[in-house]
Amino acid sequence: MKKSSYEGLQKNVKGLKTPAIEVWENQYPDKLYTICLEIPEFTCICPKTGLPDFAAISVSYLPRKYCIELKSFKMYTIFFRNVGIFHEHLINKMLEDFVQASKPRRVKITGVFNTRGGITTTVTREYKRH
Repeated sequence: MKKSSYEGLQKNVKGLKTPAIEVWENQYPDKLYTICLEIPEFTCICPKTGLPDFAAISVSYLPRKYCIELKSFKMYTIFFRNVGIFHEHLINKMLEDFVQASKPRRVKITGVFNTRGGITTTVTREYKRH
């Protein structure tokens, strides 16, 4: 197997220290309802070239005890503006941080990254509490 020239660029991504995502107490934890968040102008950096990557990120979740505080989530997403990160790692990291902060019933995060080199990348990850 030939190794990619990207090898090793993301070895510490799981330990990336991101800003805290704040939450507030849901007054309807016994109700099933969906909250959708759209980030149409998300940016991060390609870890190899240093060039910006642009994406539309969507988050759809069913809250339990907590809901996401939007300003802190905005600050969380802005953090990635200067971070070199693969698209796949970004969505995985974002989902893990989101689940840790809010402990939702379910959450689905999708990133649709702008075309680069003739390829559009869409990455989706879902979580369902058992």
